[in-house]
Amino acid sequence: MRRTIAAIGRALVAIGLLILLFVTYELWGTGIFTARAQTHLKHQFQQQLQKVQEEHPDDPVVTTPTTKPRKGSKPPRSTTTTIDPRLLVAPPEGQGEGVIQIPKIGVDWAFVEGVQLSDLAKGPGHYPGTPLPGQIGNAAIAGHRTTHGAPFYNVNELAPGDKIIIQTFAGKYTYVVYKRPFAVKPTDYYVVNNTRDAQLTLTSCNPRYSAAERIVIKAKLLRTASDKPHKPPTRINGRLIPPPKPEQLSTALKGQANSVAPSVLWAFIVAIVGGLWWWAFRRWRHPFTWLIGVVPFLVVLFPFYVYLERALPNGY
Repeated sequence: MRRTIAAIGRALVAIGLLILLFVTYELWGTGIFTARAQTHLKHQFQQQLQKVQEEHPDDPVVTTPTTKPRKGSKPPRSTTTTIDPRLLVAPPEGQGEGVIQIPKIGVDWAFVEGVQLSDLAKGPGHYPGTPLPGQIGNAAIAGHRTTHGAPFYNVNELAPGDKIIIQTFAGKYTYVVYKRPFAVKPTDYYVVNNTRDAQLTLTSCNPRYSAAERIVIKAKLLRTASDKPHKPPTRINGRLIPPPKPEQLSTALKGQANSVAPSVLWAFIVAIVGGLWWWAFRRWRHPFTWLIGVVPFLVVLFPFYVYLERALPNGY
């Protein structure tokens, strides 16, 4: 009886440690991947932006005033009205789309197209089907608040008048928050409904460390400090751009089904390696045996956590 109780106790302790390690991976380990992705995305975006500026010197993205504005007057606005339509179309899912800066809370992140788990693991993501930042309509961007570097950790501190600056391949745009952050249910997709004017909506989890609600920040384009906004194109190279599917707004709340099988497989491998480690340590009770076993165990534990995190529902 004692042996049974002792075995159950050791098993519970082991499970508790595994859960604690997983929480540690969620809060800090995921940030390692995101930091590497951000370095790559920012470097890639700057290279592509420079290329766009060289290929399209007359577009608004590189238009500069020929005369200096008088003291106290507004800066002259570009008179350029044409732009390469390819710059107004979202890139493939997961690819870099621009850079978002929020000076008040120290945000300076590259953002990608898409709000799937794999997209938001790289940084903030643009909701597919909503206009791009700098276009007429309601551009929407989601971001993690506690994991993967927590880009939107302090969005609750934003207030009316705070600025959000976004650089895309089509131009640089400044938005101004016009209402205090508010919370909605995860299924309240109306917050990203389209608008007649150029707006920006940021979403993240609320409260922190929970996915019970979504915190929402609303901002409007400050035209005097932005490049000219454009209408979202309906065609590109003569081909009709398909309308967004309604379910696109809810996919960010679901786990990736293709990560379930790998997580189960790696859980099986972890169990085998952990069992062999326990057996070896029971046979040769020596600290060296324990050290030899911990290395392969952590090696197989890491990919298990990676796939498990992707398979779970998105907690932002």
